[in-house]
Amino acid sequence: MRSMMRAAARRFCRDERGTATIDFAIIVTMFATILGASVEMGYLNIRHAMLERGLDTTVRELRLATGFVPGHDAIRQSICDRAGIITDCAENLRLEMKVVDPRSFEAIPGSADCRNADQEARPLRNFQAGAANELMLLRACLMFKPVFPTSGLAAELSKDNEGYAALVATSAFVQEPR
Repeated sequence: MRSMMRAAARRFCRDERGTATIDFAIIVTMFATILGASVEMGYLNIRHAMLERGLDTTVRELRLATGFVPGHDAIRQSICDRAGIITDCAENLRLEMKVVDPRSFEAIPGSADCRNADQEARPLRNFQAGAANELMLLRACLMFKPVFPTSGLAAELSKDNEGYAALVATSAFVQEPR
């Protein structure tokens, strides 16, 4: 009985049929993982660049708009209009704005106040309109769904219960005198 099992094991080990299939399966899996991570990274970079662009152009407008102090909804809509390709921007973008004394600098808290899809709408943590010559910090947090949520890169992102990940952009400006 043992000799029959040894002989079968030897035949199995010497048989080379199907070895190319094993190599192919391993290599295709690696390439598919790399491709998925590349696509995810590309979309992540595009979203972040567009969020930064929307925030920067809106902050430029805020800085130069003397005599007009827009509210939270107007600023959020302006960022979303300029961000371009970000889908559901108005529903998934949350803003924090704070007046800061440059002589005793106190930053916005380290954790961004992002929208959680499974929670009711919360009041803003902090949104203060600035007066003339005041230093303002504005932080935008965008929640988005990854393209391949279980791929290598997206699996490492911290996500909420609904599968949304966060992108954060911060900008500072001084309100021009009126």
